[in-house]
Amino acid sequence: MWVLNNVASLSGDPNQRLTSWFLRALISRAANVCPTATMHHFDGSSAIDRRRQMTVTELAGYVDLIPWHTFGFCASNSAIFKAIRGCSKVHVLDFSVTHCVQWPTLIDALAKRPEGPPSLRITVPSVRPPVPPFLNVSCEEVGQRLSNFARFRDVEFEFNIIGGYFESLLTSLVDPHQLSSLFRDDEVIVVNCQNWLRSMPDDDEEQSAGSSLRDDFLHTIMGLNPAIVVVVDEDADLNVSSLTTRITNCFNYLWIPFDALETFLPKDSAQRIEYESDVGHKIENVISHEGCQRMERLESGAKLCQRMKNVGFSGVMFCEETVKEVKSLLDEHASGWGMKRDEEMLVLTWKGHNSVFATAWVPGGLGEN
Repeated sequence: MWVLNNVASLSGDPNQRLTSWFLRALISRAANVCPTATMHHFDGSSAIDRRRQMTVTELAGYVDLIPWHTFGFCASNSAIFKAIRGCSKVHVLDFSVTHCVQWPTLIDALAKRPEGPPSLRITVPSVRPPVPPFLNVSCEEVGQRLSNFARFRDVEFEFNIIGGYFESLLTSLVDPHQLSSLFRDDEVIVVNCQNWLRSMPDDDEEQSAGSSLRDDFLHTIMGLNPAIVVVVDEDADLNVSSLTTRITNCFNYLWIPFDALETFLPKDSAQRIEYESDVGHKIENVISHEGCQRMERLESGAKLCQRMKNVGFSGVMFCEETVKEVKSLLDEHASGWGMKRDEEMLVLTWKGHNSVFATAWVPGGLGEN
């Protein structure tokens, strides 16, 4: 770690900046294992508070900085729009870490629907995984802002919040009676999972023991008979018990945002340093923590697809219109970003390397494969 400290810099090239955050994560893990052996005098002078809270305006800029989030928003909204065509009442159960930034675009598209917009309900958990980005306004205020926008676009809208601490909420969400009570008989149900499933405990040790809260959650979703389930997440395999494998997979994946930010932001950009600090939060969680403290339990898109099939879902292919919309979005960003189709997935790539996957699913054998 002392050697790494001599070559790693938070203000250096992308590899140095990435290495600096891995050094911090290793030091944090060493502190957890043996506090008296921790090194305190590494280069931490420009450390950022990784739990900083953003304004709504700052959050909008955050998600637009690179297409890490907006890729999933665009693919998901297009698939949802197609799935609810002709429906008069729609209820979206939204599991996301980005505070409903996704939905104004969908509301705007529904307002322009030839047959007129449906009535729209969105239900969100009152608590979310303790991962960036953090917002300085409450769920209630987010809902009020959405309601105001929907009213401006003449879309009948209702916003609901389901409560509870995160750990108890996860358990309650696999209770089919508690979840199904949220819905009304005449509604079409849409389930949106953006960077959410990764926070449900489900690693190698738990799977070998025959327990999986993640699968239980998906079985409950299946029981709601949704019109569509959209799952978007980062395409990396960090859901393993082996620390060595996690470190290797994490390093081979998270160079992407550091490299992408290098293409258009100067080394001393505050916006860049803050974004990288959020990636550093992820690195530290993957490497430093175990058990319930490790929230970052990503599985690859291929593994997620197999999980969905094992539960009983069928994949829905993204239509050409969706592909066109996503490509148009990527044209607004650096030339290194691209997109490819990989079986059931649309995959965001950076210089040919997978970064984020988007998938769409329906219960049973209703998918278009």
